[in-house]
Amino acid sequence: MGNRGMEELIPLVNRLQDAFSSIGQACNLDLPQIAVVGGQSAGKSSVLENFVGRDFLPRGSGIVTRRPLVLQLISANAEWAEFLHCKGKKFTEFDEVRQEIEAETDRVTGANKGISPIPINLRVYSPHVLNLTLIDLPGITKVPVGDQPADIEQQIRDMIMQFITRESCLILAVTPANTDLANSDALKLAKDVDPQGLRTIGVITKLDLMDEGTDARDVLENKLLPLRRGYIGVVNRSQKDIDGKKDIKAALEAERKFFLSHPAYRHMADKMGTPRLQKVLNEQLTNHIRDTLPAFRSKLQSQLLALDKEAEEYRGYRPDDPSRKTKQLLQMVQQFSVDFEKRIEGSGDQVDTVELSGGAKINRIFHERFPFELVKMECDEKEMRREISYAIKNIHGIRTGLFTPDMAFEAIVKKQIIKLKEPCIKCVDMVIQELINTVRQCSNKLECFPRLREETERIVTSHIRDRESRAKDQVLLLIDVQLSYINTNHEDFIGFANAQQRSSQTNKSQSSAGNQVIRKGWLTINNISIMKGGAKEYWFVLTAESLSWFKDDEEKEKKYMLPLDNLKVRDVEKSFMSSKHIFCIFNTESRNVYKDNRTLELACDSQDDVDSWKSSLLRAGVYPEKTTTVTLLWLLLCSRKLQPY
Repeated sequence: MGNRGMEELIPLVNRLQDAFSSIGQACNLDLPQIAVVGGQSAGKSSVLENFVGRDFLPRGSGIVTRRPLVLQLISANAEWAEFLHCKGKKFTEFDEVRQEIEAETDRVTGANKGISPIPINLRVYSPHVLNLTLIDLPGITKVPVGDQPADIEQQIRDMIMQFITRESCLILAVTPANTDLANSDALKLAKDVDPQGLRTIGVITKLDLMDEGTDARDVLENKLLPLRRGYIGVVNRSQKDIDGKKDIKAALEAERKFFLSHPAYRHMADKMGTPRLQKVLNEQLTNHIRDTLPAFRSKLQSQLLALDKEAEEYRGYRPDDPSRKTKQLLQMVQQFSVDFEKRIEGSGDQVDTVELSGGAKINRIFHERFPFELVKMECDEKEMRREISYAIKNIHGIRTGLFTPDMAFEAIVKKQIIKLKEPCIKCVDMVIQELINTVRQCSNKLECFPRLREETERIVTSHIRDRESRAKDQVLLLIDVQLSYINTNHEDFIGFANAQQRSSQTNKSQSSAGNQVIRKGWLTINNISIMKGGAKEYWFVLTAESLSWFKDDEEKEKKYMLPLDNLKVRDVEKSFMSSKHIFCIFNTESRNVYKDNRTLELACDSQDDVDSWKSSLLRAGVYPEKTTTVTLLWLLLCSRKLQPY
């Protein structure tokens, strides 16, 4: 490279990486690094072995890489390997390196093909390599193999995300050329964390295995799915070559001939191949370290000053001083109280951006879940009419009455009011559960003192349970109050005389409000047939009169507008293979809702999103499949006033 200082950057970061690994934590410092990401059998291992020029990685069925492998390549006159966990021992036989990787992996993860985020640090010295550091991550898998845990896919995804979400990490996305690039697991993960493609380097393997008459020229020329750092194509050894112990040097020569002779790639042969990839990665990593070094140095210095300040407080510290213990105990308890209050009030220092919790979750329970539970109360109009008829007849006894008695109305209303108990008690239970979850979250800071944490949780939880009992008694008392007397003179009561007037006033207010926007957001239409492209995500806009969806949130290209007349909401059971939560909209008159579909199935990422959308639809007048209101009951009674029975 010509610049001695630049050449020392990668070894410098290597020493920092080893230091952090040896103390068992990363000190919250994001070191510049390259993470290798790809699906199983994408060719990641072959690329790394081609860099080294030796077979040294485990191969076989299931997940081969089950722990992150920090591979440090160092240019030297001789060739050997060292492990951080075997300091001082040099491995000159690379078969022994493979065996040590397998043994160290099994030591932490066991032999059941589980995974672990604890890295293995391997340093390889060789005259055939350039200074380079790569982190080989487990290959993305879909289906558990053998006795792997059922959530192995999510575990691997979470582990990969721990590395590639850091802005200091370059992503080496390895994709085989004989698969559809649009379905590349590596590129999809990279796009999730690097949507502009600024940190991603694309590697296309298995170019020699593409179907005859096809090539990856548009991809390698960075035209199809552009990345700022571009793509490099490589040709690895086939499984037959690996089983036959084909020499890597011969494989590299065959790779060179492939690019020079292929009509689609010969014009860019000097920009393809494993040697070119290694050189580009060396340059990219060096430049990346140089760019991130000032911020890294500043963060390191600030942490050092903070540690010095903390250490100063412990000068002259006496562990047997009882006043210090008492003070620390009081501070921890006070901090717990402050944290709990902040999580409920919403003024915490650390804001959760993943899901609702604390006060926000309780707010949603009161304003979205609880109203929806009330509307969901089952009411069969035919059964209601039958009950009204029996109530009127039983009240009149042997007499034949002319008018509907008030007692019939009260008897039916009270029966419906009693149904309020279940959703009210359920609301209390949900709030109590969230309060207990908040207590557990706040007590995490006490984990260094397990007995204090356990006792704190016990006392606070017992107090909450005591208040839960009182709250439920109060809720039931309020319902009993409503049952004891029905105030028909209240201005909100819709009697027979002013029902028509109230209805006209409501219509006027609705017309004056106009087509008000109630909610906007992304939803997936789940029941689009595969022939028409399958499930797709659209930007939905819910107003007081219609539900529309657009191609994107700019709302320029409207796909469809659905009037809300005669629509209702129904829950849909979540399928075994789907991670989405689904609900559907249907027409009460058995008409098609959307094109040829009887229902419109809409999918969200979480049940909270489903509940929130159903609550918004409720505000727009789209009710669940079965509902009941006191108004309906009153109108049913009024409709019988002048009818003989």
